[in-house]
Amino acid sequence: MQLKHLKTLLTPQEGAAKVTCMTWAPNNGKFAVCTVDRVVLLYDEQGEKRDKFSTKPADSKYGKKSYVVKAMAFSPDSTKIAIAQTDNIIYVYKIGEEWGEKKVICNKFVQTSALTCLLWPAEHAIVFGLTEGKVRLANTKTNKSSTVYGTDSYVVSLTSNVSGKGMLSGHADGTVVRYFFDDEGSGESQGKLLTHPCPPYALAWGTNSIIVAGCDKKIVAYGREGHIQQTFDYSRDRSEKEFTVAATSPSGQSVVIGSFDRLRVFNWGPRKGAWDEASPKEIPNLYTITALAWKKDGSRLCAGTLCGGVEQFDCCLRRIFRFCNPNL
Repeated sequence: MQLKHLKTLLTPQEGAAKVTCMTWAPNNGKFAVCTVDRVVLLYDEQGEKRDKFSTKPADSKYGKKSYVVKAMAFSPDSTKIAIAQTDNIIYVYKIGEEWGEKKVICNKFVQTSALTCLLWPAEHAIVFGLTEGKVRLANTKTNKSSTVYGTDSYVVSLTSNVSGKGMLSGHADGTVVRYFFDDEGSGESQGKLLTHPCPPYALAWGTNSIIVAGCDKKIVAYGREGHIQQTFDYSRDRSEKEFTVAATSPSGQSVVIGSFDRLRVFNWGPRKGAWDEASPKEIPNLYTITALAWKKDGSRLCAGTLCGGVEQFDCCLRRIFRFCNPNL
């Protein structure tokens, strides 16, 4: 799999204007981007902007600039968006199936510390991480939240496996924790899985292994039980910066990791049983990649940047044709 640039969805600004998070709807029909001004922009499948709405603070007395949107996710039916904010709250907005429908808050979940990351893997279950180290679950049916597990370290990343029935949380002390809602008969362990040398801001769960990266300029592939399988070391590459974010293809066969002006692409090689690095996608003046979102059919990848730009890429599969000569 290789990346081919298709179009710019949002033009970058002169200074810092970070794209804080992005997400594709499960039905592939909507793509949402949240910018530093806390406005959610909604695009259609072709990348045309069709709608937008402003988010709101947990308490209006603190003002509209009192928080940052850290993460968001569409519901499994693609009609709602959950918004995780640093002012200790998750809002769930009903956005409807058609463009231009009124945006209505249908759930809110107040927490005891700031939200850092969020997933929506199942119908009524939103999973999120907090600065206090807890991973919690919000039930949109009962409007209540409960703790899945607690740690003593800030949650820096959350990701799920391909089926959405297992998740990994990355923590500021380097710990990666695995939890299954259903292990699907794999027999894989739960709990603390590994300790990475730096905070695992870039965390991806492929079909055959877990990929972790961060500020040490190394990308490490770990096996199913946390043993190191491969290490890609760029610490001597002066042009490389810290790795900030990762995304896994819906098939789990490819992983993309963002840094400064660059997207690194890794494809699973089933014959070798190892990850192969494809040619990196280098874009001068793109600056730091702050968000990645893979379309659920696997055909598109979007990257958001520190300067407020959003770029869309086509995910090209190399086509190999083999001709058999009956005379050989």
